Amino acid sequence: MRRILLYFALKYEGDYFLILEAIKGKERVDEKDLKDIEKKINCKYVTIIDENYPSKLKNSFRPPWVLFYYGDYSLVEKNSIAVIGARQNSYYGKIMCEKIVKESKPYVDVIVSGLAYGIDSIAHRQALNSQIKTIAILGSGIDYCYPKQHLKLYEEICKKGLVISEYPNKVTPRKDNFLIRNRLIAGLSDQVVVIEANYKSGTMNTVTFALEYGKDVCCVPSLATKKSGCNMLIKQGAKLVENAKDIFENNF
Repeated sequence: MRRILLYFALKYEGDYFLILEAIKGKERVDEKDLKDIEKKINCKYVTIIDENYPSKLKNSFRPPWVLFYYGDYSLVEKNSIAVIGARQNSYYGKIMCEKIVKESKPYVDVIVSGLAYGIDSIAHRQALNSQIKTIAILGSGIDYCYPKQHLKLYEEICKKGLVISEYPNKVTPRKDNFLIRNRLIAGLSDQVVVIEANYKSGTMNTVTFALEYGKDVCCVPSLATKKSGCNMLIKQGAKLVENAKDIFENNF
């Protein structure tokens, strides 16, 4: 059955609903293709029926049928926080992101983010620089690094951390894929830390998933003169954080 799931994931390029329809409709599978199916991917994979499928995702919204990955898969079960934020970050955002990730080392095993421009990539790089493991969750195929400018970072995380996608091979990214990818960032993290965010953004989309999962949301405050998603979330009950200790003080 796991090879059948892989077959449909490849045929329908990771599209959750097309795979679901294929399963429900008992779509016929070409036996020859099924026999050689694993030769059509370069990465490793895990399916939703496997015992080692991430426990953090089993009860999440639309858990992927198949997860494709490179790197240390054991990281999916480690104590982790997501560090996310604006693609067009300020210097203040960069400094706070680096500070919080670096200070998190005594408390957390893994930093999770989405390999995007801005806060995401800063968080990944600082984690690697601080010898903290990091997970990058893609909104494109597992072999399609997006943005391309992050190829070296992608390759380093493949070797020293973990890169995950529900999309196989070189599936090109679509805007909707990044939004739905955010459910995995929230799902694999124990807490979500936000550093700079607009009211309407992918970051706030991730926060929505985190709240639905019952995860704590922590925010670095922004200037009162800015239209800040972080300040809005703090007003609504998110934890205000000025350093890493603020994130973990009630958890250990």
